[in-house]
Amino acid sequence: MKRVLFLCTGNSCRSQMAEGFLRYLGGDGWEVFSAGVMPIGVNSLVITVMDELDIDISSQRSKSVKEFLGQQFDHIITLCDDAKEMCSAFSGECKKLHWNLNDPSKASGRAEEKIIVFRRIRDQIKSRIELFLA
Repeated sequence: MKRVLFLCTGNSCRSQMAEGFLRYLGGDGWEVFSAGVMPIGVNSLVITVMDELDIDISSQRSKSVKEFLGQQFDHIITLCDDAKEMCSAFSGECKKLHWNLNDPSKASGRAEEKIIVFRRIRDQIKSRIELFLA
């Protein structure tokens, strides 16, 4: 079983979606985790946009990268530049990938405008996961 850790700043949006997609699309061959440099809780719009694709991530929680220090992973995938610096804290043989994606939680405007941004980032993450698995 391969172990993957997704890292971003708050572990509230991008890494939560990536964790959900890899669990859903990758199947039983993957042990998937996500964490943040400064975890702030899962954004409710992330749960909403993932649910639109019948992927339930409502039981996922926001975690600190500190929970995973000292653990071995096959892949560590950072989703923002802030988290990329944390990769050096992990030793051992692992592949490190960097997918710098916009933070949907920074979207402004009315609720309808924000959800469009969340969907766009969700779809970008889904495409990256599909390529990763190919």
